Amino acid sequence: MSRVCISKYDTRHFALCPGFMNDGGLWSRMLPNFDSYTFTDQSQNVTLDSMAQRLLDTAPTQFILMGFSMGGYVARHIALAAPERVTALILANTSARPSNAKTIKRNRLVIGITEQNGFQGLSRKARQKALHPEKCNDEELLQEMQDMALRLGQTSFLNQLGLERPNGIPTLGEIKCPTLVIWSRQDKLRSLEEAQELANGIPDAKLEIIEDCGHMTPMEAPEKLIALLGKWQFLSNK
Repeated sequence: MSRVCISKYDTRHFALCPGFMNDGGLWSRMLPNFDSYTFTDQSQNVTLDSMAQRLLDTAPTQFILMGFSMGGYVARHIALAAPERVTALILANTSARPSNAKTIKRNRLVIGITEQNGFQGLSRKARQKALHPEKCNDEELLQEMQDMALRLGQTSFLNQLGLERPNGIPTLGEIKCPTLVIWSRQDKLRSLEEAQELANGIPDAKLEIIEDCGHMTPMEAPEKLIALLGKWQFLSNK
């Protein structure tokens, strides 16, 4: 992928929070555009507090914070816990809604099955659901998603399944840094309504929609995402 100029982002540090069973590989197509970055290690922690603290312990004094999917919950937690360190917040394909009873029950069932039978990675159907319909049989993307899950392994899978996501809607108004909310048109895992809740709840937040893309935006549409970040940073500093 050719380098896309991100204007004032180029010499600023990015702290990147990946999604469920994703590691740094999620961002591999975007990293050539960042001069400096840190990944949140969400592999062994069982609470948002511990995930957030691991990043705060390793990141520079100030940074641009980007959270994808589950990582959006971590990113919002960081933005509220250490507002003086977060210069800008980007929330992609995520939500502020709490885990519902149906999801909690399903996750507990999967945890029991996995503890009994072991972790063999994510099902093909689950990985396909996260992609644009025209990319659901892209073997390279499907394999990269599975490779991330297998690198993280069973402990991470159980920890992340057991993480009940709190209702973040009441605290959105407490986020004071410039915020960009991103949703992708063919995202089957997060709705436009959830993105709008974030944008409406966070003061002066901007909502942008990426067309022709499923849930896995950093992997499916990295150039569109990079271009959008550059555009947003330029406009917000005009």
